[in-house]
Amino acid sequence: MTVIVRDLRPGVPADAEAFARVRTLALPFFLLTPDSLAYDLAHAHPDSHYRPLVAEEDGEVIGTAQVGLVHDSPEPGQGYINVYVHPERTRRGAGALLARAAEEHLAGLGATRLFTWVLDEPGNRVFAERHGYRARRSAHFLRLDLANGTLPPLQNPPPGVELRTAADFADDPRPLFELDAHTLADEPSDIDREFTDYEAWLEETWRHPLLSLDLTSVVVADGRPAAFSAARTDGAARYGTVMTGTARDHRGRGLAKLAKNASLHRARAAGFTEAFTGNDAGNDPMLAINKWFGYEICATEVQYARELG
Repeated sequence: MTVIVRDLRPGVPADAEAFARVRTLALPFFLLTPDSLAYDLAHAHPDSHYRPLVAEEDGEVIGTAQVGLVHDSPEPGQGYINVYVHPERTRRGAGALLARAAEEHLAGLGATRLFTWVLDEPGNRVFAERHGYRARRSAHFLRLDLANGTLPPLQNPPPGVELRTAADFADDPRPLFELDAHTLADEPSDIDREFTDYEAWLEETWRHPLLSLDLTSVVVADGRPAAFSAARTDGAARYGTVMTGTARDHRGRGLAKLAKNASLHRARAAGFTEAFTGNDAGNDPMLAINKWFGYEICATEVQYARELG
């Protein structure tokens, strides 16, 4: 049996379906569908050099890799490689072949530092370290049972505050772009990123097929968005919060809780049964908020980095 690595073929539904299936089996806490994968590939920023790869054994896709440059970072030369192998097809060399192909691709583009996330399990960590990567920070995946769990009661906004949805900004989403960029700057990360390209944000975030405008909550204070909770869904039963944030001058007022609670209640009413989110392991304020909602840690991942000489 021979394992080969090749590019994901754009416009081939069977490829996208196989990629999404393997990725979901290996990382069931992260929402990915064939349609979202195809969209990401078709609308990736040209400076990201985004290149999804698959490992194939006798015609069966058994491994995946998402590879690219962090194009929106003020520091050039940073690349990422996220490799996932079918849980029942490990130890066939697929991961090593994917990592090698990805590293060669990024090195050829001038990358000087590579980042990767691996699940916090001994085999995965040994694999990363064997390939020259060193551990940096960790993050948690959290899950909430929407079907059977008990959400906090819905809250009334304080005086002067309105609770809206992203759909209310469909004609002009720029205020949400500005709030997203503002809060991103405070996200714990080893990679600095800046949202400065509004058109790119529209393509990569606002028009993304998994984003739900109706379930994304926006808190408006003084006539401007002050907090939000961005929601994605797989169109079936799974819902995910991909970003919850508050403008700096409105923090400490419980507005993030207000936004997220409203989104979760609407998601449950719409029939979604599982809610997922992720937090940096050192982000104690957001972890406390998610614990208040009833989320429980279901997995931990570790970010590794490698310097290219």
